[in-house]
Amino acid sequence: MNNPPPSSADAPLLQRLIMLEKRVRACEDKHELTFVMVNETNALTPYRQAALWAGNVKTSHTNSVPNKVRGEIVALSGLAIPSENSAFNVWLSGLLTRHSTGENAAEPCMLTVMQGTEDQRMWEEYLPEKALWIPLPLHAQPGSGSDNGEPAKKNPLQAGLVLWREEGWTPQEIAALAILGETYAHAWRALGGGPRSWFGEGGWKGFAERLRSKRLRLTILLLIVVLMFFPVRQSVLAQAEIVPRNPFTVRAPLRGVVKRIMVQPNETVKQGNILVLLDAEDIKGKLESARQTLAVADAELRQRQQQALFDEKSKAVLGILQSQRDQAASDAAYLQSMLKRTEIRADRAGVAVFDDPQEWSGRPVALGERIMVIADPLDVELEAHLPLGDAIALSPGSEVRLFMNAEPASPVEATLSRVGYRAIPVADGTLAYRARATFASRPDSASSRLRVGLKGTAKLYGKRTFLAVYLFRKPLTMLRLWLGI
Repeated sequence: MNNPPPSSADAPLLQRLIMLEKRVRACEDKHELTFVMVNETNALTPYRQAALWAGNVKTSHTNSVPNKVRGEIVALSGLAIPSENSAFNVWLSGLLTRHSTGENAAEPCMLTVMQGTEDQRMWEEYLPEKALWIPLPLHAQPGSGSDNGEPAKKNPLQAGLVLWREEGWTPQEIAALAILGETYAHAWRALGGGPRSWFGEGGWKGFAERLRSKRLRLTILLLIVVLMFFPVRQSVLAQAEIVPRNPFTVRAPLRGVVKRIMVQPNETVKQGNILVLLDAEDIKGKLESARQTLAVADAELRQRQQQALFDEKSKAVLGILQSQRDQAASDAAYLQSMLKRTEIRADRAGVAVFDDPQEWSGRPVALGERIMVIADPLDVELEAHLPLGDAIALSPGSEVRLFMNAEPASPVEATLSRVGYRAIPVADGTLAYRARATFASRPDSASSRLRVGLKGTAKLYGKRTFLAVYLFRKPLTMLRLWLGI
């Protein structure tokens, strides 16, 4: 619509239009803009009530002709946020939606309703008599033609501003409001207030409609195929724990019952400290009996030696008695050494690593059974259990990152040193490959964050492969099993 330039008599109206356009350009977001539309337009021309309507269009997938329009009341004068489900808003939204599909919707015009209808009753109850419809072209106008050579169809109307008052509008006011409507529409598009979203025009519904286009679907399919050949590094997650590198294992030196654990878990011990006391009452009784037997053998041997000076028969049994005496002495010495072994001492300094000492009190142990470990707190490594179903090709020197449960946001770098050649049962009853990795930096003190016993999740990196193989590794494995290839 080509509006004639205002004459000199309209200078005050033109001045108000310019001031209002400056106000529009100063809006920082669409919410401020919609408030200006319905409330501050009154600075250009007086009115009693204003409403801002915005709609979206659902188009047919066989052609671009709109078959359904839906709209809503975005803003009302005098209200901060209009109630979407109120009876007045529902009726007014329907009325303006029907008007937006009419022939005169693209031009400023007087809004009317049919006599004797429900629309007339609602209008007379809530609104003034005269209403001016001001279209807001939120879409840029199409070019000269479409891709197939046919004339381009006019884009459907997407928004409109309606003003109500008791008297009508002059041609000068309508011309100024038409210019202001284009200014509002331009500002609305610039501030992202048009029918656009992350999915483009019409939001998700509009994007779903455009997916029916063969060209768009082929473009998306081609993009997905290209992404599937993007090189990525294989990786797998595994439960991990910080363990000592070369620990000294404290084992039971004989069969017996644990009387008392002399140290606490994670306690620092020195070489020679007593770690475990075994019950020695039975050994003490046997040692006392062996000592009595040795004393008897000594006395009998001395007696025979004295008789052998006068009796030849006594000389004949001296060898037997000497052997019995040596046997009794050997038994007493053995039991004496067994008594000393009931005190298990530390062969090296370090930290005692074991479970609750109360669980060991009164517990019978077999010969060679493991009781605890003495570890160097500054010599640790990473132990991970790689699930059997998630195993990938790993080689020594591969990168490993440990995310500890206590500090998940601060990963620790490590290097894979070895992986077990066969799977072993783990605590949760499944099978897993045991992997060991050395840390990039050695702990500098016993209070370091790399403390023995801390657990977390390790991420083990393998060789590079395509994204498709990385994502569909397990499905491809199952497919090979089914097909037998």
